[in-house]
Amino acid sequence: MAANEDGRTRRRLSTEERREQLLSIGARLFSESPYDDVWIERVAGIAGVSRGLLYHYFPTKRDFFAAVVRRESDRMLRMTAAVPGSPVREQLASGLDAYLGYVAAHAHGYRAFHRAEAAGDLTVRRVYHRALAAQERQILATLAGDPEFGPVLGRRPDARLAVRGWLAFTTAVCLEWLRGSELNREQVRDLCARALLGVLTP
Repeated sequence: MAANEDGRTRRRLSTEERREQLLSIGARLFSESPYDDVWIERVAGIAGVSRGLLYHYFPTKRDFFAAVVRRESDRMLRMTAAVPGSPVREQLASGLDAYLGYVAAHAHGYRAFHRAEAAGDLTVRRVYHRALAAQERQILATLAGDPEFGPVLGRRPDARLAVRGWLAFTTAVCLEWLRGSELNREQVRDLCARALLGVLTP
């Protein structure tokens, strides 16, 4: 245990806890400012650690931002994972509920994730595009295994492009919702669900 300047004791964080703390701070800062405007010294200062310790976890700012993007991607994929045997229409509603719950609870992380597209660093942008591709594959695999939509995909050479466009649409809707849209969560969910079903239904 160590003491703060005010004399109160603070618990030493484990390696994983410290890493999570740094990633949370990074998500907030990257969500508020462009990549080039986020300084590692500020992250270290907010966390109350030395710059050297932060570089022990993340050797460069590129590695740090890439780790923030990966963490948010992993969270989204876990929350929207397919439920074997459930119809796509049911999964779409429950998956979007989970997705919007994530967006609301981790707004900084969500914004930071989508800021990666505008980052000047090519490595960070590659991490972002790999994450989007993983979401796309997850959706397409779920659709392919559904008795209603599986045959549709087989006849639709544009299905992959449609899903990719829907992901962009959903992202734009969610970012606008976070800015203070008059729509409530259920309305946003239904809007996004109708958009995908409308594209894929003959």
